[in-house]
Amino acid sequence: MQEVKVLETAPAIVVALSGEIAAENADEFYAEIKGLYEANPADITFECSALTFIDSTTLGTFVKILKCVRSDGHNLKLKGLQPRLKKLFVICALDTIMEIEP
Repeated sequence: MQEVKVLETAPAIVVALSGEIAAENADEFYAEIKGLYEANPADITFECSALTFIDSTTLGTFVKILKCVRSDGHNLKLKGLQPRLKKLFVICALDTIMEIEP
């Protein structure tokens, strides 16, 4: 189960993620973030220190969100990824297209 908690909506959108985001709930996650973004287009930062699991579907979802925000000139940032989750982004070379902070 995932939890998406909005911490801030201006000047940027800051969202804390926790639990698991996988194929079963990736569409719901995307819809929630897309709705937030459409209500207030801005840079998005995901605080991921409590995120425990993601799968390939989730990686694709992050890319979809990135494309959406970049098309409007905004950025996406991931903060606090656990080392094993960060490794997935690195293996897939997603660290070269999105900002990942410690």
